Amino acid sequence: MNFIGKTKELLLAYPSMQNVTLQESVNVMLTPQFYTLKKESIPVKYAYQAKKIAPSLFEGLLEQGRTYDYMVFKEEDTWVFIAYDLDNITHFLASKGIEASMISKIFFAQQCIDSFHIPLALGDKEALVVLDDIVVVVPRIALGEEEQPSFVFPQNCTPKSGISLQGEIGSILSKKQAYTLASIFVLFAIVFIVEGARYGGEGDVGTQKLQKLYEAYPALQSSYTREGIVNKYREIDQKERKKRETVKTLGSMIFKGVTLTTLRIDEKKFKAQFSCDNAQVAKRVKELAKKAKYNISNTKDNHIIGIEGSI
Repeated sequence: MNFIGKTKELLLAYPSMQNVTLQESVNVMLTPQFYTLKKESIPVKYAYQAKKIAPSLFEGLLEQGRTYDYMVFKEEDTWVFIAYDLDNITHFLASKGIEASMISKIFFAQQCIDSFHIPLALGDKEALVVLDDIVVVVPRIALGEEEQPSFVFPQNCTPKSGISLQGEIGSILSKKQAYTLASIFVLFAIVFIVEGARYGGEGDVGTQKLQKLYEAYPALQSSYTREGIVNKYREIDQKERKKRETVKTLGSMIFKGVTLTTLRIDEKKFKAQFSCDNAQVAKRVKELAKKAKYNISNTKDNHIIGIEGSI
């Protein structure tokens, strides 16, 4: 089964699908058999913060001995967490004639939830349906006469974001991260070239390069401007690094029996609150907080732990 996306063919992949022969690259949408999903109302603002917490949310739910990656996106006020085994997915797709080199992007059925208001047939025995706002697979025999599945996927379903397979395999950075870092490195390079030309001698070649840079970037003629640029990006990098480290540390405090109920992070400090199932779990959370040198605030309920600290 396949359907046309905005720019590339979008192929629906499910276990009982037929083998295909491709002439050009395609996008692939995976049914729920290829991923594990959880929904949580976690008080974080950005997806990268939620993604840091994702591994702890799936503790005990995923098959041991396999390597999982995570996608996080928001549905209204709820974060959607998807865990997937990329090696297992690419191996299956290759067995159906879809080699990794022919895959442009991979999507998940949950990202297209609005397109499943009518059940979609997956072969003769199964169908995709929406139950409690989650896309699931059910036996077709379970559908009533009034809910007979469609065999044609809606033509307007292409999610805004997906997994760039080549980027996932060949790079540790996303495209957005790579472009951001590239921009910063280019800016640093220009500043350092200017400084090098100033202090490395007054040769004709150096002078000509320096003059061209001044013409292209007049503001760089001021040493104060150059120093300001370097300091600005150094400060931004340090702040963001501290935030990421804080979220990672808090994420390590979430394990079986622990729920993160609130989290507020600004430029200077953070406050978090954890709900623990029992006193032993609460004690372990406190130990981790002390190890990270965070402050622990008292609450009326011994199973509720407040933690705060500086960024």
